[in-house]
Amino acid sequence: MTQDVKESFGSPGGSLAAKVRTLAPSMTRSMQRVAEAVANDPAGCAALTVTGLAELTGTSEATVVRTARLLGYPGYRDLRLALAGLAAQQQSGRAPAITTDIAVDDPIADVVTKLAYEEQQTLADTAAGLDTAQLGAAVTALAGARRTDVYGIGASGLVAQDLTQKLLRIGLIAHAHSDPHLAVTNAVQLRSGDVAIAITHSGSTGDVIEPLRVAFEHGATTIAITGRPDSPITQYADHVLATSTSRESELRPAAMSSRTSQLLVVDCLFVGVAQRTYETAAPALAASYEALAHRHRSGSR
Repeated sequence: MTQDVKESFGSPGGSLAAKVRTLAPSMTRSMQRVAEAVANDPAGCAALTVTGLAELTGTSEATVVRTARLLGYPGYRDLRLALAGLAAQQQSGRAPAITTDIAVDDPIADVVTKLAYEEQQTLADTAAGLDTAQLGAAVTALAGARRTDVYGIGASGLVAQDLTQKLLRIGLIAHAHSDPHLAVTNAVQLRSGDVAIAITHSGSTGDVIEPLRVAFEHGATTIAITGRPDSPITQYADHVLATSTSRESELRPAAMSSRTSQLLVVDCLFVGVAQRTYETAAPALAASYEALAHRHRSGSR
């Protein structure tokens, strides 16, 4: 997609922007042209008929409709309504877009401002695009699981550890696996009633796909947390939780922003599970706090 389109994602209309950002890599080139048009000029496109937008982008009416549906709208009429709302937000002056690329010679104060803006936008986009039905189903599976295994490599591995640590503190059995061989070995032991979670921004990490496939084939409920909801990992996922990410740059690799959105999804899962299992989760949390407090008191003597 063009640089102008990428920069427009920081503008208002988080839900639509998040969908376009997440799904653009999976679109055909003609569908990308439609996405570029609506992202660059929502007001102008909102005034166009399906035929007009097809002519503007050099595509067909069918391509426009397919793009609208891929973005989550029943048809082009619904997309036009969303574009009109986005245009109204932009005209009201809310959330003006800012350039967030970090330069090598940026003062540290500017770095803080730019990173904070990107983090906020990533979280807003992820929240706007998160399928709450899928999230609820994943929470139900986790709350009743005999055991949960979580797979992640690199930065996603850190997020996997964060989730398992949270689940352990409310009395659930959970394991994080960053070693692909151990992940597969453990996945073989899973069965119906267990849960396996794969965390991968690209959705194409083989070392994460393989254990999820094994878990899936052995009957475990499988969950994928990914920035690419049409990626290979999702064919082995009963539930898909999509994340958003900001633009990658030299000083801000994708792993940084994807981690932010992944942690939001992990926190949503944890709080949902804690709500469902409150009668056992609350005492377990209290016990863990007391144990840690006792350890700190003993260490200070």
